[in-house]
Amino acid sequence: MINLRKEAKGRQCTVAIPGVCNGNPETTVLAHLNNKPLFRCGMSQKVPDWAACFACSDCHDLLDGRTKSEYYTDDEIKIMHYDAIMRTQMILRKEGKL
Repeated sequence: MINLRKEAKGRQCTVAIPGVCNGNPETTVLAHLNNKPLFRCGMSQKVPDWAACFACSDCHDLLDGRTKSEYYTDDEIKIMHYDAIMRTQMILRKEGKL
């Protein structure tokens, strides 16, 4: 199975939140959903790697709640995260990695 965390390195951010994204692929990591109850994950566990997207450090901080937005609601940010997961999966499927 492919290591999706390693795949994220050097990739363009698939979240690309206007006014937030730094556009620097050197900062891109795999950003997991924060919906642990959906995946029945415990406190110290992450959701599966397939439920994540490529995110620059600034978008990742907003997705994880380390920074706050005065422009976007929590629901809008959640929708952007889900959309980015789908974009990430489409990229990986096109490359034959999913």
